[in-house]
Amino acid sequence: MLFPALAMWILVTTLINFNTDNQVLHSIGNLISSSTILFFFAKIFIKSTARTSAFLIPYTVSIGIGFILNWIPFTVENSNSLSINSTLLAGWFLYLFWYSTLTSRNSKKLIVGNKIPEFHLEDASENAISSTAFLGKSTIYLFYRGNWCPLCMAQIKEVAQQYKELEKRNVTMVLISSQPHKFTESLAEKHQVPFQFLVDTDNKVAKQLGIFHKNGLPTGFQALGYSSDVVLPTVIITNKSGEIIFADLTDNYRVRPEPATFLEIIDSNKG
Repeated sequence: MLFPALAMWILVTTLINFNTDNQVLHSIGNLISSSTILFFFAKIFIKSTARTSAFLIPYTVSIGIGFILNWIPFTVENSNSLSINSTLLAGWFLYLFWYSTLTSRNSKKLIVGNKIPEFHLEDASENAISSTAFLGKSTIYLFYRGNWCPLCMAQIKEVAQQYKELEKRNVTMVLISSQPHKFTESLAEKHQVPFQFLVDTDNKVAKQLGIFHKNGLPTGFQALGYSSDVVLPTVIITNKSGEIIFADLTDNYRVRPEPATFLEIIDSNKG
C-alpha cells in the first residue's frame, strides 16, 4: 500500500510545482511514471480484475518512458527529480519480481494422480466439515487469501457466474480461506450460489498441504481483523474418488487460471 501512496504523493507534488519547474521534461517524466502506477492499482482495486500478465509489459514500458524522459538531460539541478523517478522505477520492479512472487510452491502432496489428503475445515457457523464429505463428485477446491484481496474476489465472482455450468457437471465448488468466519459468511451472502464457503482455522489445512504463506497479509489489513498469515492462492480439482486431476500452484499472485480451464479439466476427466 505504501508504493501507490508514494506514487500519489509524487503525482500531486509534481502537478503543484509543474508551472514553477524549469525542467518541464523531468516533470512530464514523473507524471507519466506516477500516473501509470496509480492507474494500475486503481484498476486492480476498482475494476473486477481476476488476473494480470506476469510482467505487465504496457505498464512497464510506460514507466520506463517516464524514467527516460526524466533523465534527459542530466543536470545537477534535477538530481532530486531523478532520485524520485528512480525510486518509482525501482519500486515497480520490486513489485513485479519480488512482491508478486510466491515462494515455496513445490508441494509434494498436490501432484496430479495422487489422492488428496483428508483434511478438516469449518463452515461459517464453525461446524466441522471433513473433505471426505466431498467424495463421490468432482470437486474444485479454491483456496483464496481473503475478502481483502481484490484479485481473489474477482476470481470468485467469475466462478460464481459459472455456477450453472458447474451444476450441469455435478461439481462441488469449495471456497476456502483462513479469514475470520464473519468474513466468509459475508462473502457467501453476497454471492448466493450453491457453493461451500469454508474456513481453514489457523491455516491448519494450508500447512498440511504445503500452501501456507506466513506473514502474507499486506501491512495495515490486520486492523480490519485479518490474521497476518494467509494461504497461497491455489486451485485443486479432484475426481469422484478424490484423485487430483488438476493443481494450479501459481508462483505469482496476479496470475490465475480462468473458470473455462476448470470446465475443460472436468469435461476431459469424466467418469
